[in-house]
Amino acid sequence: MKRILFTTLILFVALATYCLASIDPQGKLIFSLGGEVSVLNPILSTDSSSSAVEGVVFSGMVRVNENLEVIPDMADRWTVSKDGKIWTFYLKKNIKWHDGKPFTADDVVFTFNSILNPKVNSVRRGDYIIDGSPIRFSAPDKYTVRAYLSKPFAPFLLHAGMGIIPKHLFKGQDVNTCEYNRKPVGTGPFIFSQWKSGDSLTVMRNPNYYLGSPKLAAIIYRVIPDANARLIALQKGEVDVSDIPPKDYGNLKNNINLNLFDFESLDYTYLGFNLVNPLFSDIRVRQALAYATDKNKLVKIIFKGFASPAFVPSAPISWAHNPDGEKYSYNLEKAKKLMSQAGWVSGSDGIQKKNGITFEFTILLNQGNKEREKAAIILQQQWKKVGVKANIRVMEWSALLQIIESQKLPRKFDALIIGWSLGVDPDSYTIWHSSQYPKGFNMIHYNNPDVDSLLVEGRTTIDKKKRAKIYKEIDKIIAHDQPYLFLWYPKAIVGVNKRVGGLSKPGPAGLFINIHNVFVRR
Repeated sequence: MKRILFTTLILFVALATYCLASIDPQGKLIFSLGGEVSVLNPILSTDSSSSAVEGVVFSGMVRVNENLEVIPDMADRWTVSKDGKIWTFYLKKNIKWHDGKPFTADDVVFTFNSILNPKVNSVRRGDYIIDGSPIRFSAPDKYTVRAYLSKPFAPFLLHAGMGIIPKHLFKGQDVNTCEYNRKPVGTGPFIFSQWKSGDSLTVMRNPNYYLGSPKLAAIIYRVIPDANARLIALQKGEVDVSDIPPKDYGNLKNNINLNLFDFESLDYTYLGFNLVNPLFSDIRVRQALAYATDKNKLVKIIFKGFASPAFVPSAPISWAHNPDGEKYSYNLEKAKKLMSQAGWVSGSDGIQKKNGITFEFTILLNQGNKEREKAAIILQQQWKKVGVKANIRVMEWSALLQIIESQKLPRKFDALIIGWSLGVDPDSYTIWHSSQYPKGFNMIHYNNPDVDSLLVEGRTTIDKKKRAKIYKEIDKIIAHDQPYLFLWYPKAIVGVNKRVGGLSKPGPAGLFINIHNVFVRR
């Protein structure tokens, strides 16, 4: 028995030694990005490409782990008063910014005060305003941060995970245009190195990272807008990680060089109507377009089982999701009837007309996303049956982003197909509250007083069961209003080169949530 145990121990040690020896200390991980990075400042960015890079450069006081739990990051611990209004965070000591300057509580306070500054173009301001009252932040000492809330605020701990920017570099500067938005300095596991616009971005290992020196020497983010081009680059070994189009999953699952992962996500894709446009101001028109959309057919054609039809503004895996929101099952007769009730009449060319106006508009979508391009074509064909003419304009992501974020009103779009990656908490105030137009995420100008009230109630209610009931009601109302035509809930499909190890367990948090533990083999 002792000999068996001794032999097993030797084998275990040998295997561990082999695994350690196989790690390449100079290894570089190559990611693919579907769009150009717009800005590298977590309080300003709005797109997933920028967020992907910011996530390895900047850190927050707390973070989310692979089980979607909030855990300490730059804060060691925190306490909250009995009335839920005062939060105190105790920061780790001896954390350094990438330029060697010490990280302190003043940096945290500066970051949150910058978000709350109306002169700063931050779409996240609404995350720190409770029923009209801004959260106050103070630094009692170098390593303590205190937040004063006007009332208990359910999503606050999650929002405390905002990436912190360095006060010593941004103080006295215009945060919106500061040079450090393109050459960021953070406290995260990787240090910014190089940004080649339209091509790639490189970050290097931070040997002084407070959770330990990362195993990767560098990460290179390659900008490859086209999904097929990303796939080819993955197959050739030119990138290590890429999303996989559903149509290609079957062909790749036996690839000896790749590990494929598919898992549920907190995402949904939608077609957003610009409600300032008179074509879409009538709810009956939006409902008609919903009835004229065969989502089951659309999802079946495009996703081969890796997505499901969407009907409400929350993901099915969310604890606050309402599966019973209005579904507008495919019904052309109902669609035509609603168009008629809204005053639209089919012309001699088959296109709906009203007061001399033809029902014709343009759908904007980002270049390289083949699923969205196919969806736009299918919608175009389906809506033609009810006399609606939809044109399609595919744009470079940065150009589309400029239109979406433009502060010049009204914004120059009719409708667009994009998606949301939702947070762990169901609070969607910055997306749907009327106050979040035009400087929040409410780019379509949705305005429903009942939803506004429920959004405020949802974030100031602490009991989870009561909150779930509130958000289910929000789902129900928004589904009825159809400010978005909800399209699909996608499953994440990711291909990773087999030389990459140290991944997190597959799930909504992603495979690289602990990026400092990721490595590549020799």
